Amino acid sequence: MARIGKAASKLFNKKGYLETSIADIASAVRMSKGGIFYYFPTKNEILYFILTNYMDLVLEGLEEDLKKFDGSFSRIQFIISRHLELYTNNMDEAKTLLHEAHLLPPKYLKAINEKEKKYFQIVAAELSDFLGNNVPKDRLTAITFSLFGICNWIYSWYNPKGSLTHHELSEIIYNIFSKGVSSWKL
Repeated sequence: MARIGKAASKLFNKKGYLETSIADIASAVRMSKGGIFYYFPTKNEILYFILTNYMDLVLEGLEEDLKKFDGSFSRIQFIISRHLELYTNNMDEAKTLLHEAHLLPPKYLKAINEKEKKYFQIVAAELSDFLGNNVPKDRLTAITFSLFGICNWIYSWYNPKGSLTHHELSEIIYNIFSKGVSSWKL
């Protein structure tokens, strides 16, 4: 099933979810369409499988891992580094989440949205602690989504096989996010 999900996420990013057929996915994994339907009765099931597995990976152990760090600075650095590591190691799945989730049937979309909301709440709580717990809710929401935007937009330019590692990139993002662009003056 994972092999089908991986191939499907690549195709969804290359061609788009709507434009990708079960035949395309079957060809990519060298299976018959019947073989695909054995595991996934519909293409929606494949999309949901991809997204729920990715969000489970994002949430897995996060709250426990955050307890290992003293201080909000360390926790925010960890969140950024972890987010980028998961994102760069699962780029197709992450991009599928960003661009194709809205095409899920309502019951599946609701389940994915609940996982995204939980991730948002965890990160927002850490950012609130980082900022001193007195940031108005609407501003905290904007700050949290701004951080997600910085981290998630890298797919348009970042090459994980290039000279800049995801650890170096996470340090840059953390410094810009926490200290502003001026922290990078030479």
